[in-house]
Amino acid sequence: MVLDAIRKSRARLVFLAADAGPTTIKRISDKALFYCVPLITSLSGDELSQAIGKTNRKVLAVTDAKLALLLQRTANE
Repeated sequence: MVLDAIRKSRARLVFLAADAGPTTIKRISDKALFYCVPLITSLSGDELSQAIGKTNRKVLAVTDAKLALLLQRTANE
């Protein structure tokens, strides 16, 4: 779903867990770089899962532009 959102230019920001597998890291980071989508890799899979209330999440895409900007600013602080 995240790759599809990136390809269709709906993803404004992507979170990739630092503890994701090497194949997932390469696939998501390459796609985000190609489509110029900001990528944040400073959180673990547990932190991402807890943030959205679902289990076992390694990749998240934010599609709302204003929320993505706010999250990106917060992550950079």
